[in-house]
Amino acid sequence: MFRTVKYRVRLAGALAAALCAAGAAQAREVVPFADGLGAGTIVVRTTERRLYLVNGDGTAIRYPVAVGKPGKQWSGATQIDGKYYQPDWSPPAEVKRDNPRLPNLIRGGSPSNPMGVAAMTLRGGEYAIHGTNRPNSIGTFASYGCIRMYNQDIADLFGRVAVGTEVYVMR
Repeated sequence: MFRTVKYRVRLAGALAAALCAAGAAQAREVVPFADGLGAGTIVVRTTERRLYLVNGDGTAIRYPVAVGKPGKQWSGATQIDGKYYQPDWSPPAEVKRDNPRLPNLIRGGSPSNPMGVAAMTLRGGEYAIHGTNRPNSIGTFASYGCIRMYNQDIADLFGRVAVGTEVYVMR
């Protein structure tokens, strides 16, 4: 889960370029993709633990992700409603209840911040597509419903999509 609290937004053209220039993920690849969706659409397939960015030419960029734990998964259509570089994070009530020792706020850029280098919030809930401080969780069912990516992959995706991008989460 993700709750937007105070976020420091430092999004200048130079920053976006720096994020795009971050190291390439070894697992990111271009694959055939023919779901009839428009270029720029994001599709998350939770059973595969993969996120696809549709290219519009019959291919997509496929990224490995971590998805919600059993009982924490969701599906549906939404949109990116915010983009944040090094966001602060405040644990939602459910996370805090399960982990009462968590601080109320973890500043962006801190190695203990679970949001990683960037986050894109999703409209209609407390979820986001974000980086991680636990790269070993990628490829697993690990979150409270958010979509986790390697930091270098969220940096790449961050530079490729805009606020308003359509996101489809499917099981």
